[in-house]
Amino acid sequence: MTSQEPTAVITSQGPTAVINGIGSCLPPWILSNEDVARRGGLETTDEWIRTRTGIARRRQVHAGTSTGDLAVAAGRAALASAGASADLVIVATTTPDRRCPATAPEVAHRLGLGTVPAFDLAAVCSGFLYGLTVATALIRSGDCTRPLVIGAETYSTIVDPLDRDTAVIFGDGAGAVLLRAGERGEPGALEAVHLGADGSGSDLIAIAAGGSRRPDSARTSRDARYFRMSGREVYAQAVQRMTESSRSVLESAAWQPAGLGAFIGHQANQRILDSVAERLAVPAHCRFGNIREVGNTAAASIPLALAHTAARRVVRPGARSLLTAFGGGLTWGSVALRWPSAAPCTADPETRSVLSTSHRAPRRKSCSPSTTIS
Repeated sequence: MTSQEPTAVITSQGPTAVINGIGSCLPPWILSNEDVARRGGLETTDEWIRTRTGIARRRQVHAGTSTGDLAVAAGRAALASAGASADLVIVATTTPDRRCPATAPEVAHRLGLGTVPAFDLAAVCSGFLYGLTVATALIRSGDCTRPLVIGAETYSTIVDPLDRDTAVIFGDGAGAVLLRAGERGEPGALEAVHLGADGSGSDLIAIAAGGSRRPDSARTSRDARYFRMSGREVYAQAVQRMTESSRSVLESAAWQPAGLGAFIGHQANQRILDSVAERLAVPAHCRFGNIREVGNTAAASIPLALAHTAARRVVRPGARSLLTAFGGGLTWGSVALRWPSAAPCTADPETRSVLSTSHRAPRRKSCSPSTTIS
């Protein structure tokens, strides 16, 4: 199967997934380019970072705050946005709380969702779109009706602070959506999806040690212990794969780029985003993102950008929208989406000590509207 062949086309028969609630969470610690540049050994500047990545600042968790903490906060915000509960939880992440078990079951427990099915999904920066696709299939099969899909990351825990190729790029955060069964054409409906992968490039974005192939030990080198990325190769692959995947999903939905109301690409690098949008001929006024303020948040990137754009109310509900991402694996994916009408909510990360496992999904009246990042 090539990247031009859609892996899933949502037909007009039967239900599809509809975004019913949107939530986001960013840790309060803001790390500016100047803060990063002051670290010894990086040899970088604010100008160098801005011109090459488009990033001005990023968020980072304090010690003691985990990916699960961010996921719980974003998930709770999405439930509040919808004023509903969930019957399944998917957490897309590269930075789970522990190697074993998965983070999602504990997230569901802390959200007060009882014994609903819950699992992690590992597709790196494409993880959220993979999660949306899986959740949509489960809705269409009748196995769930209200899946909660969360993208959550604490890349500050796996990035080498002395590696200029990664330390200046990544940030922490979480975004979530609550889905429901609905019909094509309504605001928030997923119209078509496309996924792809190429394992021949698995070494381009990787942590070499820590898995069964190369267990971590006291003798593990610094280079193998941290997240590493081959920048030039990844750049070329990201542009190619996101462009091809986007074209495939637009063709499946019978949409034209000129008719899009919103385009949100994975917030990896502003030059990648611009290159993909230009190759697709997406109008400039339809391109949205938040990379300048939050950096690359991996699996949390798409839902965070979705939440922040929705909070600004600059896209008409029901407008034809395109989401696309690329990540390690190599993996990629795109979604044709009707822009949702849900009002997003935001939340602060909470530590385990103040989170009650007895909390149920909050009602809409308790939702604090998302604020626009300026």
